[in-house]
Amino acid sequence: MPDQPQVECVADVKAILGEGPIWAPRDAALYWVDINGSKIFRLDDRGAVRSWDTPMRIGSIVPRASGGFIAGTNQGLAFIDLDEERFDIFANPEAELPNNRFNDGKVDRQGCFWAGTMDNLEREARGTLYRLDPDGTLTAIDSGYGVTNGPAFSPDGRRLYENDSSRQVTYVFDLEEAGRPTNRRELIRFGKGDGYPDGMTVDAEGCLWIAFWDGWCIRRFSPEGECLAEVRTPVQRPTSCMFGGDSLKTLFITSARRDLKGTDLANQPLAGGLFAADVGVSGIAELPFAG
Repeated sequence: MPDQPQVECVADVKAILGEGPIWAPRDAALYWVDINGSKIFRLDDRGAVRSWDTPMRIGSIVPRASGGFIAGTNQGLAFIDLDEERFDIFANPEAELPNNRFNDGKVDRQGCFWAGTMDNLEREARGTLYRLDPDGTLTAIDSGYGVTNGPAFSPDGRRLYENDSSRQVTYVFDLEEAGRPTNRRELIRFGKGDGYPDGMTVDAEGCLWIAFWDGWCIRRFSPEGECLAEVRTPVQRPTSCMFGGDSLKTLFITSARRDLKGTDLANQPLAGGLFAADVGVSGIAELPFAG
């Protein structure tokens, strides 16, 4: 990997809270969201950007094998058809927690959708990680999170990674064949000056790429938690990352401008944009939700 890859802004959308990038091979496009701005964005392979306004705050969006998308929102889980502009909530496991919302979500190597919730006020550790199976079974996997972020899965599907951003911890689980996680343990604990581990993905070599809110960077870690590289970003609050493009060789990076004011915002006018970098390794193809 180059000492410091060039990080280029490819979509200056000025998202308040840009998040959840996902590469959709069927569309040859990257999708991502602005949670607080209630928008979905798409960058296609010609560099054109399109956006959709959403009737709820969407924390994550991934393609469905049957068409459309599945999403985690502030109203529960939803099926989305962007062509028809339909947003249909089908499950809300935390209806009794009106300040909770779904945050980050991804699909594992078996086609199940994993998404975590969080206290939108970021005051209480009442977030839960859920798994939605293709048959519609929704299972609470782990609880007590301040801010759930990730998840990510090893290329062989045997490991699950999940961040609790508020605690500055990256956890790792072992995944059994049936998708049941066991043996949760701390993989990495970060400290003052590191920033807060946010969204993440894995590359074809099984290494973990984590975006660091207030860290001005993306860092690459070995499966054992050793920091292998750091990619500096021109924005203070990178939020997540995902490989996409030709041969999955481009690392796309979302960012936020939330709570940046005055000089802080003036010094980073591209905050909230989507960035891209060639980091010298490729990603792996993400599966659509099989349900």
